[in-house]
Amino acid sequence: MSCQKAALELNTGSQPGPKSPERTEDVTAFEDYGTGLLENQLSVCDFVKIQKAFESPEPRKIICMSREDFTQKMTEIVGWGTKEEYGELFDKVDVAQDGFINWEKLTSFILLELNKQDERAKATVVPQWKDLEFLPVKHKDNIQKVIFLKSSSHYLTISKEGLLAIWGENLKLQETFPITSDATKLKHLWVTSLVSLENVNKIAVAFTSKEICFYDLLSKEEFACQYKLQGLKGTPICMDYWYDPLDANESILSFGDITGKVQAIAFTAALISLFERPASACEDGEATMTINWAELLSGCHKCCDILEHKLHQGDWVRQVTYNASLDAIISSTTSNTNSVVLAWREKSKKHLHMTSFNIAQGIHAFDYHARLNLIATAGINNKVCLWNPYVVSKPVGVLWGHSASVIAVQFFVERKQLFSFSKDKFLFLRRVRTEQDRILNNEGMTIISNVLRLWDIQHQLSIQRIACSFPESQDFRCLFHFDEAHGRLFISFNNRLALLAMKSDASKRVKSHEKAVTCVLYNSILKQVISSDTGSTVSFWMIDTGQKIKQFTGCHGNAEISTMALDANETRLLTGSTDGTVKIWDFNGYCHHTLNVGQDGAVDISQILILKKTILVTGWERYDYASWKTIGRAITVFRPQNFNQFFIQPEEWKGGIQHHHDILCAAFLPPQTVVTGSYDGEIVLWNSSTESAHHVLHPDYQRLLKSKLDTKPQKLLSAGRSHSTHPVADQSTMGVRNFEIDTEGKNAVMRLCFLKVRKNTAVTGGANLVSCGGSGYVRFWDIYKKQLLAEFLAHSGAGTIIMSTDKMNRYLTTGDLDGWLKIWNIEEYCLNSSKNKITKAPTLIRSFQPHEDRISSLEMCEPGGQLLIISSSADCSICVTGVCNAPVWIFGQAKHWHIENYLFLPKRDTNLVENDIQKEISLFSKEESCLDPTEHSLLNKKNKDDSTYNVRPSEDINLGIKYKERSTCMKETQKPYYGEVIKKSFSAFRSLSIGVLEELPEVNKPAFLLDPEKYFREEPEEERPQIPEAPSLFETLKAVFDEKNLFPKEILDHERKAKQLCQEKSCEVKKNKK
Repeated sequence: MSCQKAALELNTGSQPGPKSPERTEDVTAFEDYGTGLLENQLSVCDFVKIQKAFESPEPRKIICMSREDFTQKMTEIVGWGTKEEYGELFDKVDVAQDGFINWEKLTSFILLELNKQDERAKATVVPQWKDLEFLPVKHKDNIQKVIFLKSSSHYLTISKEGLLAIWGENLKLQETFPITSDATKLKHLWVTSLVSLENVNKIAVAFTSKEICFYDLLSKEEFACQYKLQGLKGTPICMDYWYDPLDANESILSFGDITGKVQAIAFTAALISLFERPASACEDGEATMTINWAELLSGCHKCCDILEHKLHQGDWVRQVTYNASLDAIISSTTSNTNSVVLAWREKSKKHLHMTSFNIAQGIHAFDYHARLNLIATAGINNKVCLWNPYVVSKPVGVLWGHSASVIAVQFFVERKQLFSFSKDKFLFLRRVRTEQDRILNNEGMTIISNVLRLWDIQHQLSIQRIACSFPESQDFRCLFHFDEAHGRLFISFNNRLALLAMKSDASKRVKSHEKAVTCVLYNSILKQVISSDTGSTVSFWMIDTGQKIKQFTGCHGNAEISTMALDANETRLLTGSTDGTVKIWDFNGYCHHTLNVGQDGAVDISQILILKKTILVTGWERYDYASWKTIGRAITVFRPQNFNQFFIQPEEWKGGIQHHHDILCAAFLPPQTVVTGSYDGEIVLWNSSTESAHHVLHPDYQRLLKSKLDTKPQKLLSAGRSHSTHPVADQSTMGVRNFEIDTEGKNAVMRLCFLKVRKNTAVTGGANLVSCGGSGYVRFWDIYKKQLLAEFLAHSGAGTIIMSTDKMNRYLTTGDLDGWLKIWNIEEYCLNSSKNKITKAPTLIRSFQPHEDRISSLEMCEPGGQLLIISSSADCSICVTGVCNAPVWIFGQAKHWHIENYLFLPKRDTNLVENDIQKEISLFSKEESCLDPTEHSLLNKKNKDDSTYNVRPSEDINLGIKYKERSTCMKETQKPYYGEVIKKSFSAFRSLSIGVLEELPEVNKPAFLLDPEKYFREEPEEERPQIPEAPSLFETLKAVFDEKNLFPKEILDHERKAKQLCQEKSCEVKKNKK
């Protein structure tokens, strides 16, 4: 950005702008603090004063100021602003922390800030779009119209063959109905247009049979035809409907036909009846009433008037609309004469006064902007022209840029912008000739590239260009419709319907990263927040103020950083990436080791788990074609004691593969319990010391695992819900039951969390493991009893969720795909085991939406004893807030916060100290004492009904686009397990064979127990001889030591000469002074 442009951006007045007062109320995440910053309030005169302060009287000499000098001089020179504000400005300029700044550094900082503001301003102007999406339509012919019903929030699409499709506001296809007419058979009937009569809850459909049918949306029957207008002289091919919002009785239906005639029906009592019912008509209100056009022209129907003109002279009327602000009917044709006709209504409201525009080659479409008073035309001559309705001689503006005829135009009313749509290019793709192609004469395929342009009307410039490619067909018809209220752009290509949706307006929202944030951590030692994004960038932030400290870019090249972890001492950072590597960094940005998880291949790493002596890495499935192995279901293990090189290869995990699907998460409970959760809902319990799996938990079943060498059938444990409702008669008569594996992800385990504070659950019972994921459910497990104790729906209709808990396990935070956070109090939840599963949710403390997109990571921390929730999202932001109604801050916002000034929550009770005085009890005996005796045998126990278990449909589950695409193509390579009812212990040592203990032989007591007096009696103290005291130094000193006796003569002579020389020089200096 040039200095001239920067100066224009500054305040031009000599007086500074009004100074923002200190904010004392809650600061929300959606406020823009940029206007309150000191650098944005400085005027040009203020910068001139500051520049003079940095000028030196000597040429080519640079004046530098320290922080103290800068704050002192600026408050005196500028004349306003506090020292604290200038100190903050100094800190922003002094990025390198040199302790001083000069004029060059200050101006560079100001120019960069202005450039950022300029980019933000452009982002507010140009809309951001999601990827082009094709909707699953059932139309077999050209789509003729797309409309939105405001009353019911539904979309309607109708095709040429007469199929009407109803879409929900979420663009899910709900129903389809055939719209037919009695005039002709369906195969000879075409639908030409569709309009919605919102004020009377009806739709009007035009047919090639020269009739218009009115269907009642509130009828008991499916789209019952209430009125049928017949006897039209030409086939209506375009329609438009308008009604007065202040008086819904006043409405106008306008339509144009193939003969060049424009006609309009002005209704005066629309809410009562569109047309008068004749006396001979059937009394049944559902019967269709037929109206002849000649009757309307003759004035038989007093509730409506007819307006018409024939100025288009036989040319097909391509578009027609009535505009209330002009009180005129606007119509267009592809002719170069009378291309656009404005039929103005006179005072009598029954006659029209016509004016027209002549446009070379004609136009395809037009649109009118009432506030700008402009008509935009889509020219066949590749031009988009802007017209003043009252000036017909020439356009007020011409927009150049399309290389083919413009098909459609539509104003973006709110932003005063204009969309134009054209068929710009034809790309011919020549295919490789085969023998079959020579026979069939297949040369290739032509691709049509449709171009969408967005224009800035004020500057008449194209600010955005989007290309959409479709395969060419013989009959090409393209439809364009922009739903401004929902930010959706519909483009139809024959019978296909594409959606281009606008991204949520994030211009007013602060971004912490340039790209979507994937993970966030908290370093309790440095009191810093660490975040990563899809652009392979790691940033460090101060939790107290929100200031960014440093940033590492390109940590894994261009690959996405999917997860991060801190070591036990919080001095090393581990980053996992989609390139299949985990890197170990220090906080200076130096990479110490690279762990080769994917073995030189790309693997989506989901979590890094750091134990005492091992690092476990889990990830999503990838098929390695080099080794012919499937990678992703197994756990990858690294042992830090073997880190003697930069590149570290993985070691063997003895437990092998136990999951059927990708491992999404893991958790560790000291001393040796590891759990892993997968996409199919299974939670596998491992022993980290032996690296062996011993149990599988699932909401629908439980399964006991044995060693890999055991070939016997595996056993099942009945869970809280079972697929069978029949009683089990006898183990011998029970067949082998096959359980289904969830391949749709409705039970996907996205996060696992141990409640480590609950240390006595093995004795007292209760939940010590929490899982969450698919369908928005949170589940509480007792891993000692292998029992699902509770589950509740945390986020209804939100798909997959994630969670986090604080160190004291008092609060649970959950986040969903829509950016909502919920905070639950779980301190008293599921403390005791219960036979019946709990479905009641814990106390909900807070529910709010700090993000606009999917929440990717959650972290709970307690700096200074105050509990905070940190969340990251795909909307590129990182937020921090408190548990109760605390404000929400965004890392990266212009104004830094002071978190201690806003949080007034009670600090953590330091008296809550765990009482660990109880004697250690064997895990085996603990579990045995907790078990219900009836659970040892399930032969006479009925399985519980699972009719109360409701989950969200799998199509709403969203685990990310990449994973979704991969999971749809996933094939099952493992057979399901079979098993039988277990009637052994539920303990962790169930796989050991427990037999009768052998009797120990009698052990003779040792001698020190038989005769303790002999070994432990106290001996009488004996009298010890006294040691004489040493003589003093004065008594033993024979002669006095001096320097002559201690040092050699040469050293003493040298010292004496040096003293003489020093005395002589001092005397000379005194004489010279006199």
